[in-house]
Amino acid sequence: MEVLSSQQLKRLEKHKYSSQGSSLLEPYFQVFWRWLIEIFPRTIAPNTITITGLAVNIISSFFIMWSSPTATETVPSWIYVFNAFALFIYQALDAIDGKQARRTGTSSPLGELFDHGCDSISTVVVAIACSCSMLLGKSPNMMFAMCMVSVMLFYFGHWVSYVTGTLHFGKVDVTEVQLGTMAIFMVSGICGPEIWEMELPMLSIPAKFIPLLFVFGGCAMTALRFGALIVKGGCGPNGSSIAGTSVLSPFFNMAIVSLLALIIAKKSETDLFEQHPVLYLMFFGVVGGKVTNRLVVAHMTRSELQLLDTSLLGPMLLFLNQYFNTIFNEYFLLWICMIHASVDLLLYLTNTYRQISSHLGIAIFTIPPPEQQVVPKSH
Repeated sequence: MEVLSSQQLKRLEKHKYSSQGSSLLEPYFQVFWRWLIEIFPRTIAPNTITITGLAVNIISSFFIMWSSPTATETVPSWIYVFNAFALFIYQALDAIDGKQARRTGTSSPLGELFDHGCDSISTVVVAIACSCSMLLGKSPNMMFAMCMVSVMLFYFGHWVSYVTGTLHFGKVDVTEVQLGTMAIFMVSGICGPEIWEMELPMLSIPAKFIPLLFVFGGCAMTALRFGALIVKGGCGPNGSSIAGTSVLSPFFNMAIVSLLALIIAKKSETDLFEQHPVLYLMFFGVVGGKVTNRLVVAHMTRSELQLLDTSLLGPMLLFLNQYFNTIFNEYFLLWICMIHASVDLLLYLTNTYRQISSHLGIAIFTIPPPEQQVVPKSH
């Protein structure tokens, strides 16, 4: 299965990673990350570091999601603490994989794409696990908003990159959000997740409103910053995107996913989302991950982002099932759609990685000995 055309692969050779900005706490963490990378042998491939961090994140999040499928169940305190440490490990490994690539001379577009692919999955599982640790299933609308906003904002960041050719970081960005999430996990582990349901003195609101206020406030500010960058115009001809397309064209891809997620949740006669919030959000998170990865590939290959994709099959099936008065059991159909979306994303990523690996003449998870190394066609 060939995902990319020969023209896309040719343009990929010319791609160079570009980023701008630094968050408030990142410079301090850079000291730790620079020390940490020196511990790793040069024989470990950067992508191996990346996927190890993702595996730790998925396993830790799975413990919470499996034990709290409706995000209302309390799980053993050690699981929350484990998730805090697992996220710290993921953050560190995600920060040093690029350093490992540079110190081993293996920087390539493949590594960048692999990193973003792992981040898209991590964004979903961490957002859901964090929601479970705060028992947000008792406030399903908040849980829906928190998880879907996380997916959309990650897409938004790469939309800006598709328009400007540069990945932009703000003063409050991924590092700060991850630290805040670790704090939530630790509070739930030490004090119990019920603490988020406690009413704050004088304010007469649940404690969970405080972190949610920071989450939604920060997302709103970031969205405004991203929106201003997009409206300002792109790096292509006449202010177009890097691919020469309209700067607004990527809007519709995520808009369709988000709109279907909202409609299906609100129109379900069996309260599909309220009864199975973890599975529901995981499904739409995977679909959003596929859409985001297609946007990243479009950016790196300077290609037009197509609107239709096989990832939309699941959401459309759930929508049509409701439209025709729920012919099939919604929970059963949701599982079928979840399996399809997961396989679809996995096939897309693996085939894309293999095709790029073959074209650039580089390995995905190994660093060959110096005498066997092939200089990549792009850095």
